Amino acid sequence: MKAFSNLISAIEITNKTNAKIEALAHYFKTAPDKDKLWLIAIFTGKRPPRPVKTTLMKEWCMEITGLPEWLFLESYSTVGDLGETLALLLPEPTGQLDLSLHEWMTELKALKSKSDDDKKAFVLEAWAGLDQQERLIFNKLIGGSFRIGVSKKTLVNALAKYSGIDANRLMHSIIGKWSVDDLSFEALIKGQHINYDNSKLYPFCLAYALDKELDELGEPEDWIVEQKWDGIRGQIVKRNGEIHIWSRGEELVTSQFPELVEAFSGFSNDFVIDGEILAIKDNNVLLFNDLQKRLNRKNVTKKLLAEVPIGFCAYDMLEDDGDDIREQSMQSRRHQLETLFNRYTLPNNIKLSHLIAFKSWNELPEIRSNSRQINSEGLMLKHKNSSYHSGRKKGDWWKWKVDPMTIDAVMIYAQRGSGRRSSKYTDYTFAVKKDDGLVTVAKAYSGLTDKEITEISQWVGKNAIERFGPVRTVKPELVFEIAFEGIAFSKRHKSGVALRFPRIARWRRDKPVEDIDTIESVKQLITSP
Repeated sequence: MKAFSNLISAIEITNKTNAKIEALAHYFKTAPDKDKLWLIAIFTGKRPPRPVKTTLMKEWCMEITGLPEWLFLESYSTVGDLGETLALLLPEPTGQLDLSLHEWMTELKALKSKSDDDKKAFVLEAWAGLDQQERLIFNKLIGGSFRIGVSKKTLVNALAKYSGIDANRLMHSIIGKWSVDDLSFEALIKGQHINYDNSKLYPFCLAYALDKELDELGEPEDWIVEQKWDGIRGQIVKRNGEIHIWSRGEELVTSQFPELVEAFSGFSNDFVIDGEILAIKDNNVLLFNDLQKRLNRKNVTKKLLAEVPIGFCAYDMLEDDGDDIREQSMQSRRHQLETLFNRYTLPNNIKLSHLIAFKSWNELPEIRSNSRQINSEGLMLKHKNSSYHSGRKKGDWWKWKVDPMTIDAVMIYAQRGSGRRSSKYTDYTFAVKKDDGLVTVAKAYSGLTDKEITEISQWVGKNAIERFGPVRTVKPELVFEIAFEGIAFSKRHKSGVALRFPRIARWRRDKPVEDIDTIESVKQLITSP
């Protein structure tokens, strides 16, 4: 635990990716193999289910410390993280426990099926034998999240630095299905399990936002241009008669989209195809808000299948009858994808992405500006000679999204952040005018500078009207421009609308509350491009 605790501390104190990679690589060099395996499992979402309810941990802490509930909740609202609050409030340890990471994780897995009394005895013994930082790590291992900026890419780069194995191969090895109970660390990083899993996907190839003028890209005939659809990026994997559907978040979502399984079952070839999962009805792409109704459903009813039918727009081909073709050019892969689709009569819900015909860069701005009329986010530009690389590689693929929509709204609630942001108010709720009052339309926590966050936090401290746990109701005085990618009607929200990816565009110090948008003007954006 000490080695893992030291690793987390080393990562938390820096925002430099290379420093995090160095710390992780050092851990891989010095830790036991079983600990390394659990580290990868924890940071790739393969940890076991939570064995202890957080309400019980709160009760046990109050029992040990003698704190009343109101004081515990006030402490929690100040800190902003339950695991950290527990670690700070508990008294000094009375002993010393020195278990490795894999020993702790084995104990926690076994704890799931035990009684609450057994769980209490185990947790209290652990708290008594760990220092403050180790307690925090222990609490997080029970079920919290490590918000320390370790992405899968950072983890893979650290593994590559330690092992000398190609990062793409490592990414392929650690994503998808595997278990710490069935695989050794060496077998995992060498990918010994890959060939036995018909569902294995490839790391997604991603694009950078276009940051240059179009004519700086070179000759137009060297590029493929497509619509950028607002759905779920996915890979259809068909091998040995099995079909598996993966989201870009590396979640297996096959059961959520039975229409796609049925449609691709008609293909006799094996393949891996990259594309977009979309809600398509009457040959039109629906809004992402409609697609959301189909997400994370354990059971898809006939009614929902009819209301929100699912389709797939194919962009790229990564594997053709068992051959990995990612290193071939975009143009070559596109040709093989077209050849595959031309062999079959495609169901109505399976589409091949339309390549936009153009001769001059000057033709594209108008096409992009009309994207919202077909529920598209903008355009994708892909160089014909580009390979299907892992992650982002600047210069090969560009996404050129339409400018975001914006509204002016007033802040009415503020909440403290978590972790290193727990001392400041960083999460805000915004409202627009409705009749003689206000109605909330969005929550946002990104887009401000550290200096602005500090200034707003000081203002909240002086202008809070009410408090509800960590949330403060504030005077409706600060106006902000809120940017978002899309908007749709919603019965789940009091305002009647849902914004897609809201964030703070700027603090409108120049604008009085009287001039913010109304809910009527916000709803007009749904029908106006």
